[in-house]
Amino acid sequence: MQVRRGDQVAIIAGNYKGSEGRVLRVISKGSRVVVEGINMRKRHQRPSQHNPEGGIVTFEAPIAAANVMLICPHCKVPSRVRKRHDADGTLERLCARCSTAIPIPEA
Repeated sequence: MQVRRGDQVAIIAGNYKGSEGRVLRVISKGSRVVVEGINMRKRHQRPSQHNPEGGIVTFEAPIAAANVMLICPHCKVPSRVRKRHDADGTLERLCARCSTAIPIPEA
């Protein structure tokens, strides 16, 4: 998958098209991502030991990874990602627009 936890992404399709947010979680098995502030859902919870009051809980639901595009930190626009092996053999991500390396975020 092109995105990692902590990446800044733009939503390119669906109900939240045009929005931006930070990736909170990547679910690689289903090719889905959870983006901060996107696809908010409400769930009614019964009182429990963990949540004594219960009530309505709001949370971010996953969206398809194909609907997000990584925002390059250098050119500040959504762009495709290329991969290249570095001189020491590590894999690095490159912005397809400006050809600069995109660092892996500290999450």
